[in-house]
Amino acid sequence: MASNLMTKKATAPRYNTVRVKPEEEVVQPKAPQPKARSFSLFALLDKYANIDSLFEEGVPLKYMPHVLFLTFITLFYIGNTHFAEKTIRKIDKIKVETEDLRADYTTLKSEYMEASKQSEVARNVAPLGLIESSSPPYQVLVPADEY
Repeated sequence: MASNLMTKKATAPRYNTVRVKPEEEVVQPKAPQPKARSFSLFALLDKYANIDSLFEEGVPLKYMPHVLFLTFITLFYIGNTHFAEKTIRKIDKIKVETEDLRADYTTLKSEYMEASKQSEVARNVAPLGLIESSSPPYQVLVPADEY
């Protein structure tokens, strides 16, 4: 029979006691194995460019304007790229919206053209008691002296 109650076993109360760390084994370092030769850009830079000699007497401040200028140009380039991508996204969104509006315009225009036909107008006004005239219209001429 299963039970969903947990029962605690009576044990002695726990107190704060010092834990004894087990002794760690001292691992003897192995003899260095010859490394497989691999290409490393930083190893080449360290080998051929003596960068440490530039910083022996501190930071060379004579290069600071150039570094700041390049930093500014880089930040400007990154910002310009983000702005261009945001503008392209806006243009794409507006293109989709324009296509939707053009489709709506075409649909409404065709409905209007259909509804403004003479036969459609006659059918829509027939319940009002209006009928289409079978005689052509004529022009009433009024002499200029009568008016």
